[in-house]
Amino acid sequence: MANIKEEKIKAIIHEAAALFFERESDRTSMITVTRTELADRGKKAIIYISVFPTEKEADALVFVKRKRTELHHFLINETKLPIVPFVDVIIDIGEKNRQKIESLKI
Repeated sequence: MANIKEEKIKAIIHEAAALFFERESDRTSMITVTRTELADRGKKAIIYISVFPTEKEADALVFVKRKRTELHHFLINETKLPIVPFVDVIIDIGEKNRQKIESLKI
């Protein structure tokens, strides 16, 4: 039961974060939410992103870190979750590695 609830919360946060970044981005890079994890018994959400083009990764990370408070308020207002966790955003290294392997196959 707890796993189903956790998966639903992760999916809700994932979709809402993707929508938020789509609305708030300056369109110089594409920010994609690749996955969301919950930590500290649901008190913290870690949102993993990938950025295209990769040259804009550092700027995009600064942007999303700066927007964390606004994202948290967006999650409170839009998701109606009873408890909205603290949000952190990091670059999805696993996705970067997967893309690198895919490019080597070609």
